[in-house]
Amino acid sequence: MEDIEDLLVGDSAAAPPGFRLPITAAVGINPIKKKNKSIKLEPSSLLQNSSTYQVPGTQTIFLKTFGCSHNQSDSEYMAGQLSAFGYAISDNAEGADLWLINTCTVKSPSQSAMDTLISKCKSAKKPLVVAGCVPQGSRDLKELEGVSVVGVQQIDRVVEVVEETLKGHEVRLLNRKTLPALDLPKVRKNKFVEILPINVGCLGACTYCKTKHARGHLGSYTVDSLVGRVKSVVNDGVKEIWLSSEDTGAYGRDIGVNLPILLNAIVTALPTNGSTMLRIGMTNPPYILEHLKEIAEILCHPCVYSFLHVPVQSGSDAILTAMHREYTVGEFRKVVDTLTELVPGMQIATDIICGFPGETDEDAAQTVDLIKDYKFSQVHISQFYPRPGTPAARMKKVPSNIVKKRSRELTSVFESFTPYDGMEGNIERIWITDIATDEIHLVGHTKGYVQVLVVGPESLLGSSAIVKITSVGRWSVFGDVIEILDDRNGVTSPSDEKDTSIKEKCVEDTCGCSSTKPEPCACESDACEPNGCNIAENDSHPEDQNGRNVEGLLLRKKPSRPMVELEDNGNQKLANVRDRDWGLLDTVLVGGIFMSLLMIVVIVLYVGS
Repeated sequence: MEDIEDLLVGDSAAAPPGFRLPITAAVGINPIKKKNKSIKLEPSSLLQNSSTYQVPGTQTIFLKTFGCSHNQSDSEYMAGQLSAFGYAISDNAEGADLWLINTCTVKSPSQSAMDTLISKCKSAKKPLVVAGCVPQGSRDLKELEGVSVVGVQQIDRVVEVVEETLKGHEVRLLNRKTLPALDLPKVRKNKFVEILPINVGCLGACTYCKTKHARGHLGSYTVDSLVGRVKSVVNDGVKEIWLSSEDTGAYGRDIGVNLPILLNAIVTALPTNGSTMLRIGMTNPPYILEHLKEIAEILCHPCVYSFLHVPVQSGSDAILTAMHREYTVGEFRKVVDTLTELVPGMQIATDIICGFPGETDEDAAQTVDLIKDYKFSQVHISQFYPRPGTPAARMKKVPSNIVKKRSRELTSVFESFTPYDGMEGNIERIWITDIATDEIHLVGHTKGYVQVLVVGPESLLGSSAIVKITSVGRWSVFGDVIEILDDRNGVTSPSDEKDTSIKEKCVEDTCGCSSTKPEPCACESDACEPNGCNIAENDSHPEDQNGRNVEGLLLRKKPSRPMVELEDNGNQKLANVRDRDWGLLDTVLVGGIFMSLLMIVVIVLYVGS
């Protein structure tokens, strides 16, 4: 299945991100001055000639993102800066003046997709800039010859790179420097979700991981800078904040703080009514073992999702040692057992790599037993991909037919679980931030980050609601909205009288968002989202045509679909409204018409007499 925290639908088949927000939604627009002395310029016959160069800031840029949520955040920052300088960001490759590809090096398929895209760009003779982990971790790739590149810590200079590339120059900015500022302009893929990188790099040395080559050693942002960013995005209307990094649990160890210190500081900056939620990113077991109780306490906070992505990768200690994962299966079990015991409704996602070099049938069986024991609702199952330059690439490989067989068996075991069976009939609070791919349902999440699909108007996006779970599917649950919560007044108690049923428009496992089984992947970084449905299409409501005369204006009927009403206490509720109730304005208008007609009759009678 797909990466649990991935914003993209998939590496090779995903639609390019649609940056539809106006630049006014960006945060902290600070134009960047050009620093040509620090740019290495090389002539390139593959790029357009300078004679065709246009005024900077008038071109259209096609932006394609591969990989994890950290990469997505980088793309949003690059899009924000380019938009601030006047460039148009598009998902139409054909009509773009320049292509910008943000790459991922976690697994071979994503890099292969990048290679294909680069070949298409060169064939179309389009100027090209390649960003992300591939050029940073593999500088001498043949595919990058004659191509401008920008490194993971140079994204704040993307405007310079684009401008020089459009002039026909080849630009290479890969030297590491200080971390990019958090207050750069940003255009979010989803205006309600802020992906907040808390650190780059990690402290691990996994034998299969290529990301370390690109992101490097651990570098953490300060607590003050992160809390400041949180306050800024909350004021900007963000409803979910995703903490992202290559290993969230390692945060702060390079600057003398730790993850619990950061999390406690962030939750104090969140609205007390729970209108904005915090989601903690991927955390490897070694770095949270000493903070389990503190992490559990934070996960119980009403403004924090009771969800954590903890990769195990294998159920065999022998394989974990070969991977250099620095923990045992027993320690992973301790993490899961402790959090499950201390946090009500706790949901844990994990990752498995099938067919790591040296894996025996017994090792694979131990992995299956681990998954059976816990019946995780989210598991990413992927086959081992040898990455060039990593120690695992030199190890003796398991035959590919055996790897595929083990992957199928484990997937079959995982899909036999029905993790949400006990939820039917539950009353839950959800936070609604997206529209499902079927364009019928809105996508919300419970505090345990279980995906809930509801029917309602697009105006509910960015709100929280009380719902009743009506049915469950394999990847999602379905619910009816009972009550919309007013952020100003905080949580209100659901009432049985307000339980207005909304007719379900798709049955279990027929929704375009949740019925299709995600593809397997091999993500190790903070790259996943549970059952993510991130298509945000317009859900425009047809206008009522019965309103072209006075009678129609006053007595017209509204569409028979869920509508939002205000209650006496200032809260909102969802109801199926057919005839509009008369208000004071209606009474005044009708009274005025009546008085006018009466005056006309009096005048006519007077003149006649």
